[in-house]
Amino acid sequence: MKKIKAPFFIVNPKSYLYGEESLKLALVADRLAEEYGVEIFFTAPFADLANIKANTKNLRVTAQHMDPLVPGRGMGHVLPESLKAAGAEAVFLNHAEHSLKLSDLVKTINRAKELGIITIVCADCLEEAIAIAKLSPDILLCEPTALIGTGQTSGYDYIVETTTRIKEIDENILVMQASGITTGEDVYQTIVHGADGTGATSGILKAPDKAKRLEEMIQAIVKAKNEK
Repeated sequence: MKKIKAPFFIVNPKSYLYGEESLKLALVADRLAEEYGVEIFFTAPFADLANIKANTKNLRVTAQHMDPLVPGRGMGHVLPESLKAAGAEAVFLNHAEHSLKLSDLVKTINRAKELGIITIVCADCLEEAIAIAKLSPDILLCEPTALIGTGQTSGYDYIVETTTRIKEIDENILVMQASGITTGEDVYQTIVHGADGTGATSGILKAPDKAKRLEEMIQAIVKAKNEK
């Protein structure tokens, strides 16, 4: 697994985009990753992963979920090996829209580690983030569920506190803060206040020009990186 370059950015269209529309935004992200030298993760529905991987060269193609099963029985579940074969380098786990029991989260993180798949694990609050940090995910996304999609970002005190507490447990974990990221300024402030990465869904998808908004966010990453 190649080392993740921080600060990084995650483009997360969830299920708003699929097929050609998903690929179209991925191609923009791919160009920006190369042009600005920024690590960009791009999530997509399972059925689109292989197509995006085949048509891009600079993105960390990312699955939205996976199950802890091994090859064999398991109809209708998401097999980690199939994600890897499709070109996925990373996976989201425990998102508010697909939360996991702790026992399942432990098993799934372990399966990802076996296959060299980067884990991006979501936590709703500081207490949950502290508990998950002990499982050593690659990236820990601290995102109050109540703020998802609201355009309201986490307060800077929250960003500083969660980042500090997680690093005390495991300094190798990259901390991502991403709730309510709408503009380049939101991205800039989040990185300047200590996050290793950030990302957006509606901030990009609701913009009048998705490509332009994404570029604005990537430029903000570069600006924050140069100033840190």
